[in-house]
Amino acid sequence: MNFYDKRPPLTADERVQLVGWLDLQRALVRRKLEGLAEADEHRAVFPTSPLMTPAGLVSHLRWTEHCWFNVIFLGEPETTNPQFQKEPKSADWRVDGVPLARLLDEFEAQWAQSNEITTAHALDDVGKDAEFQPSLRWILIHMVEETARHLGQLDTMRELLDGQTGYY
Repeated sequence: MNFYDKRPPLTADERVQLVGWLDLQRALVRRKLEGLAEADEHRAVFPTSPLMTPAGLVSHLRWTEHCWFNVIFLGEPETTNPQFQKEPKSADWRVDGVPLARLLDEFEAQWAQSNEITTAHALDDVGKDAEFQPSLRWILIHMVEETARHLGQLDTMRELLDGQTGYY
């Protein structure tokens, strides 16, 4: 797949460009993990971050989207998201024994739901949280930043795990 062709149009409206850039970053997550050995799916490579594994990062991305679109924006209960659990800490990263393929499918299902939420609302609509009410526009920009930042971490993980490099 040519990911250069997946970039949003140069002259599209704001929504098309925001969602387009976010969708590209999301798609690159799966691309970065293609061909990863099963033994490396749950392997940590950063000494001070034992939960940061390819599988853990994909789970975190899934639950981060859920946090922003479902909990903060739509007002769904925090109990539906492990990021809000007090114990164990960082529950969304704890996925030992869960196959990476399943986590990627769950991430893509959440991404589809997030896009449905985005389609159904104006960019200026604000979240339903009583204390923190970012606009949908702000959430989309933040999710581009969050996903791209973690994609860079996947770049590094992949290179350290098996030497695979490359932007697309």
